[in-house]
Amino acid sequence: MLPSVLADLIEFHAPLSVVQREQGGAVTLLTPGVNVLALNATFLPGDVTGVNLRDVQDWHEGQGLPPLMAWAGADAPAGLAARPVARVWVGDWAGQPEPLDAPAGEQVVVEQVSRLHLSAWAEALCAAHGTPGWAAGLARQLAGPLEAAAGAFALLMAYRDGQPVGSLLWQARGAGGAAHLWGAADAGAGAALLDAAAALGDGLRVTVPDGWAGLDRHESVTYALLTGEHDTDSD
Repeated sequence: MLPSVLADLIEFHAPLSVVQREQGGAVTLLTPGVNVLALNATFLPGDVTGVNLRDVQDWHEGQGLPPLMAWAGADAPAGLAARPVARVWVGDWAGQPEPLDAPAGEQVVVEQVSRLHLSAWAEALCAAHGTPGWAAGLARQLAGPLEAAAGAFALLMAYRDGQPVGSLLWQARGAGGAAHLWGAADAGAGAALLDAAAALGDGLRVTVPDGWAGLDRHESVTYALLTGEHDTDSD
């Protein structure tokens, strides 16, 4: 069984992905043409002895994607050879007062936008992450799933002085919600986006980069690329 923090990420990202596979307690989400880590990762249980990592690697490479793994915590599961590429924190958003890098005297305005603005939304998200070239592909991929799940997701955009400075995808969850896909030009815009998303329901589950404050009941998730042979490969 996967740790709850990984199940949380899968609940958010699986409806947006192209391929979903399960094997030996691991869950793989693959979405070619999109550079979102959680949309192109295999989420691993703490014990990977039942996971055939050769098959997992073949699934990724068969889609032209690197074999990206994700696990809960900092330490890799026993027998796994992998090179960490990112660590994020998942928890309940509690707010981040007075971000240090927010430009002084400039208010951030957050608006909910329709799917007609999906291209602009994706441009703001990818620009915030320094990958503007991926925006068109992300918008194309999300268009279908968001239409199919109308009402389950909401698009938010942040503006400063009339210019987009970030965007966020909110998922409804009972009385609350989740926001595991977002990006902002600075911490001020990011906090404004997350505060606005939290106001859409009773509580917000969110992913933030390593080094951010503002979370309660948080856990880390490590993303890493498979390297070499693995002690857990099955025959």
